[in-house]
Amino acid sequence: MPAAPHAASRRTTHLLYLHGFRSSPRSAKAQRMARWVGEQRPDLVFLAPQLPPSPAEAIALIRTLIADWPRESLAVMGSSLGGFYATWVQQHTGGRAVLLNPAVDPARDLARYIGEHSCWQDPQERFFFRPEFVDELRALHQALPPGAIARPERLLAVIAKGDEVLDWHEMHARYEGSRIKLLDGSDHGLSDFDDYLSELTEFLQL
Repeated sequence: MPAAPHAASRRTTHLLYLHGFRSSPRSAKAQRMARWVGEQRPDLVFLAPQLPPSPAEAIALIRTLIADWPRESLAVMGSSLGGFYATWVQQHTGGRAVLLNPAVDPARDLARYIGEHSCWQDPQERFFFRPEFVDELRALHQALPPGAIARPERLLAVIAKGDEVLDWHEMHARYEGSRIKLLDGSDHGLSDFDDYLSELTEFLQL
């Protein structure tokens, strides 16, 4: 039987999960969150959309999906590139956010990935990452606060020192002032996600 949420957690009514580059709603973390919601908060509005390769289109989709969501009770969780998008969402809505090894400067990092790619969860699914997508990421980056994150107390960044893709020092510096869960090991995909899921859901007031 699902556990009843404590009184304070009732404030969060809507949760958005944003996957990373080459990933999908079929990722292990997205699926784990979907199961958690089904077991613990079946009343929660939960969305984990398939994001288009174009960052501008991804943000447009996100904005459409959450257009009618109450700003005072929404939360967002994002992984890697999805963590960058989640930061954008949080800064524009004021909601709570959990960032899982979030990309800090995806325009710089993904510039070398222009070309055709496959989805991690299904190699048969392919997409093309176009040069103009880098410009779109750069524009989104410029739309974020240039310095300190606004309302940092509403963000929790999970940062793995063992991340084999992103520099944990850069992530830590970017989200300094926010709540940070620094993992001594782990990896980019956070294969130990279950170990601290309860802490993350508590922070999101689920």
